[in-house]
Amino acid sequence: MTAGIDNSHDDAVESPCINVCRMDASTGWCEGCLRTIEEIAGWSSFDAHAKRAVWDAIEVRHAEFMANQALARATNPTKVPR
Repeated sequence: MTAGIDNSHDDAVESPCINVCRMDASTGWCEGCLRTIEEIAGWSSFDAHAKRAVWDAIEVRHAEFMANQALARATNPTKVPR
């Protein structure tokens, strides 16, 4: 460890929760944070590696969600809210 640098919080991983807690039945993801119910329930017991893996999964889910929204707008622009 380098003198003068505090590395004690390197493993702290912030929760993705944004307090919009509704599960989408079609995806199985929370509409707010895009986690599964298992990821939400287990978050407090996950180690930093597992939490970062959830964040990685969220990024993939977000990209999928955005692609689906773009496709829906292109297919039927009057039905998809912006």
